[in-house]
Amino acid sequence: GNIKSDGRPILGMDVIDLLKITLEANPECLFVPAHAWTPWFSIFGSKSGFDSIEECFAKEAHNIYAIETGLSSDPEMNWRLSALDNITLISNSDAHSPQKIGREANVLEIPENKLSYRTIVGIIKKGDPKEFPYTIEFFPEEGKYHFDGHRKCGVCFSPEETKKHKDVCPKCGKPLTIGVMNRIDALADRVRVKQPIKKPGSRHLIPLQEIISECLEVGVNTKTVAKDYQNLIDIFGTEFKILLDISKKEMEDAGHPIFAEAIAKMRKGEIYIYPGHDGEFGKISLFKKLSDEDQMKLI
Repeated sequence: GNIKSDGRPILGMDVIDLLKITLEANPECLFVPAHAWTPWFSIFGSKSGFDSIEECFAKEAHNIYAIETGLSSDPEMNWRLSALDNITLISNSDAHSPQKIGREANVLEIPENKLSYRTIVGIIKKGDPKEFPYTIEFFPEEGKYHFDGHRKCGVCFSPEETKKHKDVCPKCGKPLTIGVMNRIDALADRVRVKQPIKKPGSRHLIPLQEIISECLEVGVNTKTVAKDYQNLIDIFGTEFKILLDISKKEMEDAGHPIFAEAIAKMRKGEIYIYPGHDGEFGKISLFKKLSDEDQMKLI
């Protein structure tokens, strides 16, 4: 293996062999394919993936209880595949930078006296919404590989547009990077479906610093944003509590009506997004549709 290239281990072996080694080390290990739909190096990726868990893991497929959906997809998209009906969908954040930790997460209901590795693994394996009520999600359109395209050519296509162009970039003539939405369309055997009764739900969030940045029309890394961010944390507690639980009135009463309005819009999904593609994050706005050049789309 090589851990020096970009800060994560790169192993020169088939994933099924890694699964066998892991379970031989300890049968209680939980083996979860991460970023399941990312074009490169993922179980269902358009560039190097498989069409099913069984195709990837063969006789060991029964040892896969969960997949991690990645930033560019969410549970609603994955519910379109009946092949994943018995697979728990979890959402984890990258650890490339401290401020990004927790932008996606899993909410589990565990009594404090029962908190343990075995309890967590047991809940994930069962996927019972009574114990695992929901995941915390990026809006998938904001992920780096939601739509198809070529970043250098400024081309961003929906799956339908990609089909019209026969998977080829109209500017450079090379194959497009096929994104997550297209790949799910290719493998799905259902249209969009409502939350299954026996599946954890999801709640979509925008990081608090990004919300403050848009409200104040200043850069996300400015001292102004940092000051207001810390002020809100001091008043209400954690960022998750602010984004998920604090009422609009509570925030207005604390003297932050514009933040209250922004968070209310986010919770209702009233946002504009220019989808991410070919390694470039999507652009998101809560209050206004940007210029035609940005092609912001209301979802």
